[in-house]
Amino acid sequence: MAIAEQNRDGRASALPQMQSARWALASLSLATLLSSLGTSIASVGLPSLMQNFGSSFQSVQWVVLAYLLAITTLIVSAGRLADMFGRRPLLLGGIALFTSASALCGLAPSLWLLIAARAVQGLGAALMMALTLAFVAETVSKERTGSAMGLLGAMSAIGTTLGPSLGGLLIAGLGWRAIFLVNVPLGVLTFALAWRALPARSKTVQADRGKFDVTGTVLLALTLAAYAMAMTLGRGNFGALNISLLIAAGIGGFLFAAVQARVKNPLIQLAGFRDLQLSASLAMSLVVATVMMATLVVAPFYLSRGLGLDAAMVGLVLSTGPLVSTLSALVAGRLTDRFGAHRMMVAGLLSLATGTFLLSLAMTKLGIGGYVVPITVTCVGYALFQTSNNAAVMTGVGAGERGVVSGLLNLSRNLGLITGASLMGAIFAVASARGHEGIGPLSSDAAARGMQVTFQTATVLALVALVLALLSVRAEFRRQRLVEVSQNL
Repeated sequence: MAIAEQNRDGRASALPQMQSARWALASLSLATLLSSLGTSIASVGLPSLMQNFGSSFQSVQWVVLAYLLAITTLIVSAGRLADMFGRRPLLLGGIALFTSASALCGLAPSLWLLIAARAVQGLGAALMMALTLAFVAETVSKERTGSAMGLLGAMSAIGTTLGPSLGGLLIAGLGWRAIFLVNVPLGVLTFALAWRALPARSKTVQADRGKFDVTGTVLLALTLAAYAMAMTLGRGNFGALNISLLIAAGIGGFLFAAVQARVKNPLIQLAGFRDLQLSASLAMSLVVATVMMATLVVAPFYLSRGLGLDAAMVGLVLSTGPLVSTLSALVAGRLTDRFGAHRMMVAGLLSLATGTFLLSLAMTKLGIGGYVVPITVTCVGYALFQTSNNAAVMTGVGAGERGVVSGLLNLSRNLGLITGASLMGAIFAVASARGHEGIGPLSSDAAARGMQVTFQTATVLALVALVLALLSVRAEFRRQRLVEVSQNL
């Protein structure tokens, strides 16, 4: 009887904890949705902004670039600040900043004020993106980390997918300001949930209030900004400015590493990169994001020129990938919890490489099915990899470094997307030009040729990521064997 009563008491005390974890995960999921929605929803409004402000494309594109640059340059610093001063206040501050900046965007009377507000919105998004992954380890049990990561991945995919369609509806019905103002009620709801459910402090360690590395932060921000601008300015045409920015990024990276090796409290512990698993995970994240960007940059040209689909059908077919990623992420989380992160990481990369290889065949005679089946295999692999890789990294890192490592994971993904947009677009342009004669629209054969070469490159990159995963699994297996041997002794 006593044992039964203890069991009932244990189950009763566990229920509030489970409910609290669910509410916390709900707030983290909404924060992930907001940050990804902020990225995708603005792009569809660029034509309206050009018309309303009477500006050129080169000017209005900064509405998108300012947001992306703010996230890319500040996300690691955001994670470090959270490790120093506590994750809860920083995440709440990020949500509040994102929400307030969204209101300012919607009310901006001029283009340059809108761009400035978007940069502030990006700072809020950087805080949210850096801390959602870090909070999972504090709010969810280790056995359910994969499922939680899968849910966050699904919400990110939903935000990316929902942005263009929701933005188009809002602009048609209420005007361009609505695409920013829609974030305000969602932000208020997210803030309320986070305030109610997120733990006040870490379960394992208190905040590290060492001195913040201002010099390293400025150097890293300038370096990342130079690289991001080199890859985005010129719309794929590399010129003297792009080369100069890449050189500046290289010099900045060297100076940053030198500073980190000397300061007492560095922004990033360079010694941590000696951990093969962490270094391999960051490298794989960058490579896989570069591969996946090809599906966004190249596929529309192939579908419209290679298969001859109209705009509506192109949009419908393109929605297959994000939909598959969303559904697969939820299943990937459970598979990761059941079979282990490393096994699912390898399985995901195998699926990714298979899918990109099938896409490289690009046989127009197979029609839409020749694209939908390979992209489904590719996106299933991406969801498996992303979920398992995040779970493996965040469960293996110390509590006092989760903010920085979470920031590094997001940074590697962002840099991969930026690199992929430029690299894969350039490869497609060169390859398709070889099979195209004249100055008119791309022929079907030229588009297919560009698709084939681009995804042949993507397959090679996917295989590189697979090799890194196998090396990481081998190192983890050896570490576990050493632990077992030492315990037996």
